[in-house]
Amino acid sequence: MITGWSGRVRDPVFWNDATQLVKTALAAVLAWVLATEVFSLSQSFLAPWAALLVVHATVYRTFARGLRQVTAAVAGVVLAWAVGSALGFDTVSVAVVLVLGLAIGALPWFGEEAITVAATATVVLTTGFSSDDSALVDRLLDTAIGVAVGLVVNAVVWPPLRRRTAIAAMNRIDDGIGQLLADMGERMEAGYDDADVAEWVDRTRALDDDIDQAWALVRQAQESGRMNPRRPARDLRDPRRSRELLGRMEQALADTRSMARTLGYHAAMRVAWDPDFQQRWPRLLVDAGEAVGAADPDAIRATRQRLNALVDDLGRTGGSAAQWPVHGALIINLRNTLDAMDEVAVANPLGQPPLPGERLRELGSRGRARLQTGPARERDAPSDP
Repeated sequence: MITGWSGRVRDPVFWNDATQLVKTALAAVLAWVLATEVFSLSQSFLAPWAALLVVHATVYRTFARGLRQVTAAVAGVVLAWAVGSALGFDTVSVAVVLVLGLAIGALPWFGEEAITVAATATVVLTTGFSSDDSALVDRLLDTAIGVAVGLVVNAVVWPPLRRRTAIAAMNRIDDGIGQLLADMGERMEAGYDDADVAEWVDRTRALDDDIDQAWALVRQAQESGRMNPRRPARDLRDPRRSRELLGRMEQALADTRSMARTLGYHAAMRVAWDPDFQQRWPRLLVDAGEAVGAADPDAIRATRQRLNALVDDLGRTGGSAAQWPVHGALIINLRNTLDAMDEVAVANPLGQPPLPGERLRELGSRGRARLQTGPARERDAPSDP
C-alpha cells in the first residue's frame, strides 16, 4: 500500500490520475473561455459541461464513448427547447422533460449514459429557457465547442498511455506472491496453525482481486494505444506478452492456494512430518518467496534445483508412505509456482519510461552536481602563464 507523498510521487497510478485531472480541467476552462470570450454565447456553461463529458482515460474511449455522451447532451438540449417551446417553463414542463429524458436515455444505444439526456435537458430548461430558434443554435454551438475542445485536448495534449498502471499492478502481484510464500515458510518453521492457513488463503483471494484488476488495466493499456498518435502506442496494441505473464501469475497463485490448503489438511490430520522434509521444506519456501519477490530468475532456478534434490533424496530414503501424497502435492505446487514465476522474473523489469517525479529528481541531481563541480574545476584548472 502506497502512503505519503514520497510514495505517491513514485506511484504511476497517481501520475496518470493527476495528468488526467489537469487535462480535464484544462479542456473545461478552454471551452468556457471560447464560449464566453470569443463567441459570447448565452448559455456558456454547456461548453465546459460537454468538455467534461468527452475527456476520458484513453483517446479511443473519448471517441467511442464520447459519441454517446455528446449525442445524449445534444438530445437533452433539443428536448429542453422542444418542451419549453410547447409548454413554457413551469413545474409541468420540468416533469415532462425528466420523464422524456429518462425514457430516451433508457434506449439500449445510450448504455451508461441513461441519465445524461434528462440531466442536460433539466439544466438547460431551468437555467434561462428561451423558445427563440437562435437560442437553440447557441446552445448547440456551446455543446459543439466543448466537444471539440475536449477531443483536441485529450488527443493532442499528452494523450494518455496506460502502460505504467498495468506494469505497476503486475509488479505488485509477483511481490505479493513472493511475500506470501516466504511468510508460509517462516510460519512453518515456527509452527503454524489453522488461523495461519486461513490467513494464507485469504491473502490468495486478495491477490486474485489484484490479478483481476491487472487484467482490466492491461485491457485499458491496449485501448490507450488505439487512435493514439504517440510512438510508444504501437507497442500497446498487442498485449500478448502481458497476457502471458498474467496467466503465469494466475497459475502460480492457484498453486500457492493449493499449497496452503494442503498444509491445512495436513495440520488437521495431526500427522508428524517426515524429519528430512520438515527440516528442508520451510527454508525452500522462504527462499522461493524471496526469489519470486526479487524477480531473480537465477535464484528461482537455484531453488528449483534444490527442490529437485529434495525429491531425489526423498525417493532414496522412501519415508512414510502416509506422507507421500502430502509431499507430492506440495512439491508439485511449488514446482509449478517456480516454473510459472521464472518466466515472469525473466521479463522483469517490465520496461516503462521514468515517472515525472523521477525525471524532476534526476534533473535536480544533475543541477546540484554542476554547482558542486563547477568551482572545483575552476580551482583545479591550470593558471595562465
